[in-house]
Amino acid sequence: MKKADLKFWAGIGISLFFLILLFRKIDFRQLLAALGTVDYLFIVMGLLFTFISYFLRAVRWKFLLISEKTIPLSSLYPATIIGYMANNLLPARLGEFVRAYFLARREGLQTPTVFASLVIDRLFDGFTVLLMLLITLFTLKMPQGMENAGLALKAGGVVMFLLYCGVLLFLFLLKLQTMRTLSCVGFMLKPFPQRFSERLIPMLGSFIAGIRMSSRGGHIAALILSSFCIWIFCILPIDMVLRGFGINLPISASMFILVLLVFAVMVPASPGYIGTYHYACFKGLSVFGITESKAVSIALVVHGLSFFPVIIAGFYYLWRSKTSLNDIQTADMDR
Repeated sequence: MKKADLKFWAGIGISLFFLILLFRKIDFRQLLAALGTVDYLFIVMGLLFTFISYFLRAVRWKFLLISEKTIPLSSLYPATIIGYMANNLLPARLGEFVRAYFLARREGLQTPTVFASLVIDRLFDGFTVLLMLLITLFTLKMPQGMENAGLALKAGGVVMFLLYCGVLLFLFLLKLQTMRTLSCVGFMLKPFPQRFSERLIPMLGSFIAGIRMSSRGGHIAALILSSFCIWIFCILPIDMVLRGFGINLPISASMFILVLLVFAVMVPASPGYIGTYHYACFKGLSVFGITESKAVSIALVVHGLSFFPVIIAGFYYLWRSKTSLNDIQTADMDR
C-alpha cells in the first residue's frame, strides 16, 4: 500500500475514533429535539459572517501579493473559496496547493510564488490565533474546579506565544539580513552532523528568497488589520450558533471554542476534519455546562456552516471558470 494511502486510511481511522467517542453516550431523540429548537435566523447570520471571513482572507491575500502584481478581488475571492472547498474534500490540506495553482493560472503567476504567499498567510493566522488564545485564557472565567487547569493553560499559552514570536523574529531577520542570519544558523548547527546544515541552510535561503512582501507601511497595516478582522468574523458564527440554540455566553467562550477547533484541524483526520472537529467543539462546550445532546447538536451545526456552504460555492466558481477539481489535482503544481 502506498504511503499516501496509509495516511488517508489512518486519517479515516482517527475520525472514526473521535466520532465513536462523541456519539457513544448520546440519546439521539434528545439530539433531534435539540436540533428542532434552533432559531435559524441566527444560523443565516452565522453563514453570512462565514463568507465575510473568506472575503477578508481574499483582501489579505491581495496585500501579500501586491509586490508581485495588483490582483483584483474578483480573482482572489473565487480562488480562496475553491481552496477552502478543496481543504474540505481532499486529504493533507491539499486545498492550499489548489488555491495557489488556481490563482497562478488565472493571473499568469508562478505557482511557487503564490504558494509562498500562503505560507506567510498561515503565519499571520498562527500569530492571531495565539494572541486570541492568550486574550481568552486571561479573560475567560473558568468553571469552578477547573482553576488549576486554567493556570496550566495560561502558562502553556504564554510559552507557545513567545515561541511563535521567536519564529517570526527569526524570519524577519532572515529576510532583512539573509546572509548574516544564515551564518548564525550555521554556527548554531556546528554540534550537529555537517550534512544536516548542508541541507537546511540552502532550504532556508530558497524559502526566504521566494517571499516578496511589500514593505510599505500602509500595506503592512492592511495585513495586520485584515488578520484581526478575519478572526473576528470566524468567532461570530460560533456565537450566532450558540444564540440560535438559546445559549448566551460571553464572546470569550466562542473564542475559546474556536481556538480548540483550530488545534483540532491540525490533527490528522479524514477530509473535512470529521470527528476531530466535532469532538473538540463538544469538549469546549462541555466546559460551560452545556448538556451532551445540545453540545453535539451545536458541534454538528458549527461544522456544517464551515463545510457544506463553501463546498457548494467552490463548485460554483469551478463551474464558472470551466475547471474541474480533477484538472487541478492532476496538474503540474510546479508549473
